[in-house]
Amino acid sequence: MWMYLISTFIATGLLIAFSVKTLSPYLWADFLYFRDLVSILLRFVWRRRRRPFFFALDRFLEQTADHPNKVFVVFENESYTYTSTDKTSNKIANALQAHPRYTAGDTVALFMANEPAYMFTCLALAKLGSPVALLNHNIRTKSLLHCFSCCKAKVLIAASELKEAVEDVLPSLREQGVIVLLMVQSCETPGIESFSDKVEQASEAALPRSLRSNITFKSPAVYIYTSGTTGLPKAAVVNQNRLLIALAVLASNGVSSSDVIYVNLPLYHTAGFIVGFIGSIETGSTIILKRKFSASQFWDDCRKHNVTVVQYIGEVMRYLCSTPKRENDKDHKVRLAIGNGIRAEIWREFLNRFGNIKVKEFYASTEGNVGFVNYSGKIGAIGRVNFLHKILFPYSFIKYDTERDEPIRDANGLCIEALKGETGLLVSKITNIAPFVGYAQNEEQTERKRLRNVFKKGDLYFNSGDLMRMDQDNFIYFQDRVGDTFRWKGENVATTEVSDILTLSDCLKEANVYGVQVPGHEGRIGMAAVTVKEDAQFDGSKIYNHVVSYLPAYARPRFIRIKDVVELTGTFKQMKVKLVEENFDPGRIQDPLYILDDNHKSYVPLTAQVHASIISGIMKL
Repeated sequence: MWMYLISTFIATGLLIAFSVKTLSPYLWADFLYFRDLVSILLRFVWRRRRRPFFFALDRFLEQTADHPNKVFVVFENESYTYTSTDKTSNKIANALQAHPRYTAGDTVALFMANEPAYMFTCLALAKLGSPVALLNHNIRTKSLLHCFSCCKAKVLIAASELKEAVEDVLPSLREQGVIVLLMVQSCETPGIESFSDKVEQASEAALPRSLRSNITFKSPAVYIYTSGTTGLPKAAVVNQNRLLIALAVLASNGVSSSDVIYVNLPLYHTAGFIVGFIGSIETGSTIILKRKFSASQFWDDCRKHNVTVVQYIGEVMRYLCSTPKRENDKDHKVRLAIGNGIRAEIWREFLNRFGNIKVKEFYASTEGNVGFVNYSGKIGAIGRVNFLHKILFPYSFIKYDTERDEPIRDANGLCIEALKGETGLLVSKITNIAPFVGYAQNEEQTERKRLRNVFKKGDLYFNSGDLMRMDQDNFIYFQDRVGDTFRWKGENVATTEVSDILTLSDCLKEANVYGVQVPGHEGRIGMAAVTVKEDAQFDGSKIYNHVVSYLPAYARPRFIRIKDVVELTGTFKQMKVKLVEENFDPGRIQDPLYILDDNHKSYVPLTAQVHASIISGIMKL
């Protein structure tokens, strides 16, 4: 009798498990996600209630107290423990505080490539209650001044190798009364002060908490720059509350203190700073910091340092898969790759080649108020959603007219929700739980990201600018970006900024910049349809020197098309759709075509042979 009951019980259990697996294959993954989400929310609420206020810096100080001798950062041949990191950041903070024109709480701009001093300085500024603006170390002149000024920074701290870039804008900085500090032992340039020598002489003593006693959760902590659909880069405001939430990004993906994290993405990016740096503070993990990404050195670094977690953007995965195959491709300890922007075919190739690595694809934006995580690992999806997610962060996909570049509205003026399987614009309701802070000193661009009267009169949503599709199993797939921004080499490129810079040249009158697809390449590469000024001629060498002086490599238009006029819509917007369709094919385009040639340092004619070599993959861009 007992054997019969036990057998029946086991059979019933197996039948239920089989039924659940068949009818709800993601139920267990959903349950685990619910559990983690609730845990994160409880921890966040508990920290929000602590007094005095608890910020991301306080989590670092906790880790230092609990694990003083644990290695926090490894860079090249140097290692830095939590204690040495803490003491060095104290020295930087004390050196800055001693400056007669600096006041604790002043905004400071950081102009530096990946190195430990970047992290040390950010921690130092947090101890002083100073927001930090993370400047892209590739930008120059006009863009550099704009990014510096829009967050009202009063101090610029720059790496030694960026001295010339600082000197280019020094007259303007001096006019504004900016304190300019260079990470060198001595500097003879008037208006630039050496800072490394001051740091060496400074005290290691901890900074009093009173210096940041006026900081609240709404206070700005970091300014991270993002290229929007128009204009120069915008400074997205990351306040203390958002940074506190960001602590959970790695922990929520199963990362622990025993993990070793490889950070090779730039720290001025959200991925490098928020996920890599801030995320590791929460978990107490060790960071292997790389100056810049190198596909050829990636796996050797992982083996050397016993890396267990890596970060990526879509381009990183493609570059890794493009390296020559080796017998030891699967000989490593990497168990988790976390990031965004990986295409399904690259995802499969990555797993086949490099082994059983769990890929955690997610979707988020620096300034956005909604995010998704592909916690079940379905290849190709950027996330999976459920009812709890939508309750906490109300979002929707609405029908969008890409030709008119605006949402489709019904007879009542309200937006129309896209059905499952249809592509729609992601919008997320702005609430107290999911706020949208906006951009520093740029109310116009902030307002452009607000979408009103979406489903009822008076409601307010965040416009992500991203087109997505949801399938029947609630998996979300990224489709494209709306507006003028395109992505190349892992960077967002604002076409208006590039157009403005092109028309600053001597011979170009108008410029319509857009992104075109290239077979075998992620994202879109820059192309410009331009008109030449009257009584002027197109000079490929001068234009080349101009764009190299003003634009980072990823933003320089690779193709230029000479036109008689730049077509406009009835509302005086530049027409791009037909230009994008025609691509850079000399067989379809009668206008003169040029390609950027770094070897000749000029824009040279784009021939049919060159075009064929690009399409076939012989020539890499």
